[in-house]
Amino acid sequence: MFDFCVKTFLSSLESGEIRAAYPKEDGTWGVDAQVKQKILALFGSREMGIIEQYYIDKVSLFPRRFSLDDGVRIVPFGSSIRPGACVSKGVVVMPPSYVNIGSYLGARSMVDSHVLVGSCAQIGENVHLSAGVSIGGVLEPIESLPVIIEDDVFVGAGCVVTSGFHVKKGAVLGAGLSLSRSIPVYDTVKNEVYYGEIPEYSVVVPGTRAISSVFRDTQLALQCGIILKYRDSQTNSKIALEEALR
Repeated sequence: MFDFCVKTFLSSLESGEIRAAYPKEDGTWGVDAQVKQKILALFGSREMGIIEQYYIDKVSLFPRRFSLDDGVRIVPFGSSIRPGACVSKGVVVMPPSYVNIGSYLGARSMVDSHVLVGSCAQIGENVHLSAGVSIGGVLEPIESLPVIIEDDVFVGAGCVVTSGFHVKKGAVLGAGLSLSRSIPVYDTVKNEVYYGEIPEYSVVVPGTRAISSVFRDTQLALQCGIILKYRDSQTNSKIALEEALR
């Protein structure tokens, strides 16, 4: 059915040899449409199978199995990592969590409880995804970039990041923040407004903005992100990662 070797393709994704999206030398990111096309082809398979007597899925998408040689910690029970997801050395996955196909988890990152890492999402090194975080996935349109979380980012509890949003290196997202390409982020330090991305080392908290419509005289408001400051020693001390947990 496929014009490529499924096992080789999934192994290349899992090792990080190929990725759905990749960093360029100029600091921007590119998307590998061919990789995403092949992932979509896997979903087109009609062959179903039973997993551990309780679950049914397409046989090419059965959950990944790990060994001690992988150098990761998958805490029992209740988590599932699909094949074709790259889980780098030193990653910790707390239950229950779900990591979808095509995603990338950089070295020493933490996936806390009740976390979703969507298809093709790119998570950098030393990233902390706190409890209840949802990272959206993007398989279509093929040319669209997925959600990108760069190195050393701290994502607070209950954050939702979707629609190919780009969180740059070292940023800190306050608990409960929602980010998508349609939600503006107001920088109170630099007096800027960002859509679809936030700058390096910024500290972002959830906020609201007034509705500019016929309801502008009411108390109705829309959500937004607010950059209160950029990372400093005080911020670093509050989000320091404990090596003993890894």
